[in-house]
Amino acid sequence: MSNPFDLLGEADGESGEAAVAILVGKKKAEADAFAAANPQPTKKGAKDGMLENPVRRKCSPLLESALLPGGNGLTTHDWMAVPDIWRTAAEKYADRVALVDPYHEPPSELTYKQLEQEILDFSQGLRAIGVAPDEKIALFADNSCRWLVADQGIMATGAINVVRGTRSSDEELFQIYTHSESIALVVDSPQFFNRLAESFISRINARFIVLLWGQQVVFETITPDDVATLIYTSGTSGTPKGVMLTHRNLLHQIKNLWDFVPAVPGDRFLSMLPPWHAYERASEYFIFTYGIQQVYTTVKYLKEDLQRYQPQYIVSVPLVYEILYSSIQRQISSSSTARKFVALALIKISLLYMEAKRIYEGTVLSNNPVKPSFIVYMVNWLSARIVAALLWPLHNLAKTLVYKKIHSAIGISKAGISGGGSLPMHVDKFFEAIGVKVQNGYGLTETSPVVAARRPFCNVLGTVGHPVKHTEIKVVDMETGEVLPDGSKGVVKVRGPQVMKGYYKNPSATNKVLDQEGWFDTGDIGWIAPHCPTGPSRKCGGMLVLEGRAKDTIVLTTGENVEPAEIEEAASRSDLINQIVVVGQDKRRIGALIVPNYDEVLATAKRKSILDGSNELAKDKVLNLLYDELRTWMVDCSFQIGPILIVDEPFTVDNGLLTPTLKLRRDKVTAKYHREIDALYK
Repeated sequence: MSNPFDLLGEADGESGEAAVAILVGKKKAEADAFAAANPQPTKKGAKDGMLENPVRRKCSPLLESALLPGGNGLTTHDWMAVPDIWRTAAEKYADRVALVDPYHEPPSELTYKQLEQEILDFSQGLRAIGVAPDEKIALFADNSCRWLVADQGIMATGAINVVRGTRSSDEELFQIYTHSESIALVVDSPQFFNRLAESFISRINARFIVLLWGQQVVFETITPDDVATLIYTSGTSGTPKGVMLTHRNLLHQIKNLWDFVPAVPGDRFLSMLPPWHAYERASEYFIFTYGIQQVYTTVKYLKEDLQRYQPQYIVSVPLVYEILYSSIQRQISSSSTARKFVALALIKISLLYMEAKRIYEGTVLSNNPVKPSFIVYMVNWLSARIVAALLWPLHNLAKTLVYKKIHSAIGISKAGISGGGSLPMHVDKFFEAIGVKVQNGYGLTETSPVVAARRPFCNVLGTVGHPVKHTEIKVVDMETGEVLPDGSKGVVKVRGPQVMKGYYKNPSATNKVLDQEGWFDTGDIGWIAPHCPTGPSRKCGGMLVLEGRAKDTIVLTTGENVEPAEIEEAASRSDLINQIVVVGQDKRRIGALIVPNYDEVLATAKRKSILDGSNELAKDKVLNLLYDELRTWMVDCSFQIGPILIVDEPFTVDNGLLTPTLKLRRDKVTAKYHREIDALYK
């Protein structure tokens, strides 16, 4: 029976009256009372999932025995509540016709098994919207198969139904409803509802209204281009933009990610990213089509769960791999002097071994399109072979003495999949050296999200791999928009089935990033590795390499997006700060380059009596003053600035750090001070 009841829907009267909403909103006083009577559970512990003050519910012990812990031990004739009879009847007369209702629309015919399921569905629907045991629900309707479903569904929740027919007067029904202290109403038809709308419903408090009959529904199929989800991006630090992803977008990921993650039934994945994150969602949808097992964990329990569950795969952001790297390094550092020396020496040997191996395997990344001479290539290839052969016994020894213990502690027997930010090269090389495969990928919320990723059999460090199937990538000049040859650095643009439909209710923002031909401007700076048939880079052709962002958004290794303009605007309100540039791309937290206003700095120092007799201020005292100012002016910002680099030379048009219209050239600033910025985070 389709649509056994219409909850919170709309109904049309046969007399041509306008559609009437069947949702009656709770008044504030009633909402408060409902909240007080139905407290939400609070977590006792994230690990064990135990709850304090669990929500009180009742169920029919035989009919709904599955809801009880450990079952109930009742036999099919041990009826404790009226709805229990339907379990017995369904088991005894499963496919026999129980109900025939030819005079309602649509005509209905239900078997005993179908009737039991309808009652179960109704009761669960009531629980889902908060109906509690002993609450009263008015059932004002005439005889029909759906009346029986509603009657028994209400009883099965432990609620009490208050019944009357449609021939009673409105005043009589009002008296019954109010005297019984009913909290909701189940009515027969649109005509009956319209009759009650003014004289009755306007005078009662109803948490919800259920319409048994009269709602006509015509089903249409979902199309691939229908919007499936809205994911708001940059909401933590800038104006949120709702990314419209269609079923086609997400299905592209589901159908094509196996090329990068060849999961097989029974593989275990460890999940720790937020479920609203496009990266996590696409991964989950894809892996479940291959019969895998997913284990949910958190950063807090990551180390414990890696050892406990020994996953084949983990899908996460770069920060998690940095945490694992740091944890392993701490373990080594805390060992005895001899063990520490041996472990570090063997790791260094393995790093050298992998460098040599990359040369002769053809996975050395280069943006030089010029083919090396055959003689030079053969000399390098032979040298790399000799070095690798000499180092191999020690590398193999390291596997037995050091890496075997690491593997048993973290699992990840097939691969760690990294996305949502840039994977630091030293972390990438370390895991390669110890034999833990980490595959770096690239994408954005606007691309559902995966655009490119490193494949298991061609895991070239420093890249984000080849494009996903049916995906086009081009690199264009930042100013002219002309397509650049392989090896040249520019803005990365993407076209393919995974590119979003647009930003919800924001056509201007959509048009800025998505052109008429379907090319999406990622705002990232990168280049495509040139194709070389021979040489140490022969397997790298066509892979994408990223080197930062053209647009201002900063992506931290935590996967969080930061819009620096908001932070810079807040900090610039300080008289002590002349200019500021927020940095932190591919770092754990944001930092800043600050050009101080030294006149104001000295004046503040004098006022606070921290200036020595020479009227000079030490750099550490300048830093302390700047941190005090940032704490004052950035109190309402979503992110706080960590490390600071004091820059004495202002950013000007003459030194190329400002445009002729005095706009900051963020990429030029970070390029000029990249060494100092890297040093800030060490």
